[in-house]
Amino acid sequence: MENLQEEVLALRDMIKDSDNIVFFGGAGVSTESNIPDFRSSDGLFSKKLNKHFSPEQLVSHSFYIHYPEEFYEFYKDKLIYQDARPNKAHEALAKLEEIGKLKTVVTQNIDGLHQMAGSKNVLELHGSVNSNTCQTCGYNMNLKEFLDLKGPVPKCPKCGGSVKPDVVLYEESLDDETIMKTIKAISQADMLIVGGTSLVVYPAAGFLDYFKGRCIVLINKAETSYDKRADLVINESIGRVLDQVVKEL
Repeated sequence: MENLQEEVLALRDMIKDSDNIVFFGGAGVSTESNIPDFRSSDGLFSKKLNKHFSPEQLVSHSFYIHYPEEFYEFYKDKLIYQDARPNKAHEALAKLEEIGKLKTVVTQNIDGLHQMAGSKNVLELHGSVNSNTCQTCGYNMNLKEFLDLKGPVPKCPKCGGSVKPDVVLYEESLDDETIMKTIKAISQADMLIVGGTSLVVYPAAGFLDYFKGRCIVLINKAETSYDKRADLVINESIGRVLDQVVKEL
């Protein structure tokens, strides 16, 4: 493609010819809402432990179990952005669902911005910061309730048990029901739009192998290992691209 406008028009035509679109997105969708990819963080140096931990270590199940205070320090600082709002990509996807083209959003993000923008059918592969559960009594609370809990390790107001965010940490398995719904949605789709993801995080990236439809579009600022399998690759801001496409429909 010679320029972005040609790519936008090509994507528009693909969308017009499709009735069952699935969007599969990653961190790049939310960076345009000023939520950085936590993996770009410098990690955390613990004076108490006299050790530096990588971002991946800090959001692992092992770290949550063995160093809960440091886990919550990093989690609250680097994974929760209360002031974040949906950007043009979230809004465009909600519009595509509203007009009946987009059937499902599959996201690796945990921020809930797709729902805030108005998307109804969202599958959150890695869970959500907006849901938190007591590991002892099962009491569930929203983000505000969770952040209002005092102390370095949040304790349940009902029973005093530890409260864990309903996000999938490294070393933990994805939710079985979410997996099945994701596989079903992707395998039945006639078009797959992949955006804002480098496709290096597994098992999430492996879900793309279930696609049997007509066309795959990749929208990402950088190249990915999946580019050669795509019918259209657009190396540009996903918000800018989807916003223009929706205006052209």
